[in-house]
Amino acid sequence: MSSSTETIFLDKVLLGFLVCPITKSKLLYNIKSNELISEKAGLAFPIINGVPILIIEEARSIKSDNTK
Repeated sequence: MSSSTETIFLDKVLLGFLVCPITKSKLLYNIKSNELISEKAGLAFPIINGVPILIIEEARSIKSDNTK
């Protein structure tokens, strides 16, 4: 159980440093889909084997309800 706690802690620390490669805005972690979400860019970046893949071509488009 402690290794899970360490992984969660590492992920939270890492997430604090990561930004969207397009907009440079913060990324949100979606635990259900295991993706990092850029609401401004409307993209979801996959996390594979614990490694965030922030390559634009690897991201999938998402719908955004925010019309600001």
